[in-house]
Amino acid sequence: MPDHPGSEPDKMPEKSGDQSAPAEAGRRLNFIQQIIEEDNRTGKHGGRVHTRFPPEPNGYLHVGHAKSICLNFGLAEQYGGKCNLRFDDTNPEKEEEEYVRSIQEDIRWLGFDWEDRLYFASDYFQQMYDWAVELIRKGKAYVCDLTAEQTREYRGTLTAPGRPSPYRDRSVQENLDLFARMKAGEFPDGSRTLRAKIDVASPNLNMRDPVMYRILHARHHRTGDAWCIYPMYDWAHGLEDSIERITHSICTLEFENHRPLYDWFLDELGVFHPQQIEFARLELNHTVMSKRKLLQLVREGHVDGWDDPRMPTISGMRRRGYTPASIRAFCARVGVAKFNSTIDFAKLEHAVREDLNKTSPRVMAVLNPLKVVIENYPDAHEALDAVNNPEDPDAGTRKVPFTRELYIERDDFMEDPPKKFFRLSPGSEVRLRYAYFITCTGVIKSDAGEVVELRCTYDPATRGGDSPDGRKVKATLHWVSAHYAIDAEVRLYDHLFAAEDPEAVPEGGTFLDNLNPNSLQVLQHCKVEPSLETAAPGDRFQFERHGYFCVDTRYSRPGKPVFNRTVALRDTWKKIAGK
Repeated sequence: MPDHPGSEPDKMPEKSGDQSAPAEAGRRLNFIQQIIEEDNRTGKHGGRVHTRFPPEPNGYLHVGHAKSICLNFGLAEQYGGKCNLRFDDTNPEKEEEEYVRSIQEDIRWLGFDWEDRLYFASDYFQQMYDWAVELIRKGKAYVCDLTAEQTREYRGTLTAPGRPSPYRDRSVQENLDLFARMKAGEFPDGSRTLRAKIDVASPNLNMRDPVMYRILHARHHRTGDAWCIYPMYDWAHGLEDSIERITHSICTLEFENHRPLYDWFLDELGVFHPQQIEFARLELNHTVMSKRKLLQLVREGHVDGWDDPRMPTISGMRRRGYTPASIRAFCARVGVAKFNSTIDFAKLEHAVREDLNKTSPRVMAVLNPLKVVIENYPDAHEALDAVNNPEDPDAGTRKVPFTRELYIERDDFMEDPPKKFFRLSPGSEVRLRYAYFITCTGVIKSDAGEVVELRCTYDPATRGGDSPDGRKVKATLHWVSAHYAIDAEVRLYDHLFAAEDPEAVPEGGTFLDNLNPNSLQVLQHCKVEPSLETAAPGDRFQFERHGYFCVDTRYSRPGKPVFNRTVALRDTWKKIAGK
């Protein structure tokens, strides 16, 4: 075993005490916590808890990865242990430094820190090679000349056993020579592999002489051209865990059938043996989680990059205005299970809405403006007090300018309203938020018959929104001053896929057939209150009566903000401007 920052001997962590004690009465534990607490009770690993988050740097992380991040880092924190960040960079054709940087940014943004424990599978390439040589010497691995297609054919099926490769019984010396020449670059891509010699008739297909190394003359983002053979994930995974002395190797359920192979490699080498534990991955409706499919969406221009606010990527959710706390809360509520299921996207939105409700300043924004002229208001302005956040008693108030000319939402007026329409109409009275009661006295239309302006009067005695004579109105409208309003662009997002299950398509179709053509609506002529003039990219607000919005980090410019709608005020998408 080589010296390595993660290879400390088994010992009790400094924060032992209550962390290794059984759960107190009444505390519900998920099945992974139960395993850890039993291990700590029996003294396995000396009470150590050491996990890792092992992303492959071949794309941006999505919300499913967020669940794994929260689980691995959270367990380490709960039990006074450690969590490594390790990049499984064993496929140089798909891996880029851009992805390495984005993954680190996402994890830090979520609120987790790997401290000095940043590792790469490529750190261990020489050790993995040496261990492969050891298996060859033991007669447990051989060089195979079958093509990839032939290897699949010889492997058999779920109902038929595999057949031994004609190269399975090569001598140890021949295998050592061929493997060394593979490493030296003597053979072309795909011409030879190194395979484990296990059992071609095993009921578990993963145990039928799996490939350990393939030839790939591709430049690696860290090792350059030093290697032209690269380890397969099943070979590398357990070895990386062993080198770093991981105690609990937490994987998603698709690796459950790979666990016997994980165990076989470690047992044959006689090295430190972590425990692989599988849990159900996170699936959301109305979206896809495959990095291959997400990459296709980006490359084919169906979305505006990996951080498009419609994407389930962490960077997309950050740009849309989701908070780290809301994603962590969502992952905690979803919990850890042993069986796959699909979660309703509304549950994620609920967690986001719940967090933003406590932290977002309230502002007024008119997304589809209709001009209002208050004919009996003086040609002047006044500053009215507006509450910043009723959920936060320390948030205070701000001043909003009130003038003779205002904008209200076009949907808040109807010339010929139905019986239960309580907003503004000819002759009706409504309250303007934080301001006055107004009554509609006239309607101005364009030559085409479109309502372009309303004439109203106001009651000066109702300043602040209350009537001294006790009369009631049934509607309160938000508004902005026409003179002081800031022009803004607002982007309204719906689900990227119209179908709950984007993968459910007729024969011959693809998931792209379920793309929602109305997933983005851009409103160019919105008006927002002047307090937003200094809003910085990433700032979050509640637009009263509309929902929660975030200043876009890509397209906003000084004096011309662009707002992304993070989430509506309720679980149903609000219909705005004819949407």
